[in-house]
Amino acid sequence: EHEYIDEKVKHQPFLVLCNHCDNPPCVRVCPVQATWRRDDGIVMMDFHRCIGCRCCMAACPYGSRSFNWGDPRPRIPGGTTNPDFPTRTKGVVEKCNFCVERLAKGLQPACVEACSHGVLTFGDLDDPNSEVRRVLGEQYSIQRKPELGTRPRVYYIV
Repeated sequence: EHEYIDEKVKHQPFLVLCNHCDNPPCVRVCPVQATWRRDDGIVMMDFHRCIGCRCCMAACPYGSRSFNWGDPRPRIPGGTTNPDFPTRTKGVVEKCNFCVERLAKGLQPACVEACSHGVLTFGDLDDPNSEVRRVLGEQYSIQRKPELGTRPRVYYIV
């Protein structure tokens, strides 16, 4: 935010998700190892192991975690939960996991699938022939707070 931003732009929604860092500070501070980084780079979280201490929230420089002060299940549209995804409960932290249950089935994360016009792209950054690498090679992009040394793996096209 800055003093010259137009008022109607100021309140536009902006997607801020877990940056799935190569050097995630949230992993280092979790006292019960409820957060870990997979070999493919996705930073995971075990909602059932989480004790709700919120150390990971304090460590994340991106503000990408949220604490469930109440039971989130009553607010799920349609009232049905996804049997492939663990139901979060009151008193735990949650974050984006790129919908690993969908990735395991060969599907895209729900946000990518729901977005129109290719606004979001997901893929293997290690594969030089992937769609995400093509997009990053053709467009100017930034990472949030790269100077912190977390090595964020989410890129924003500007």
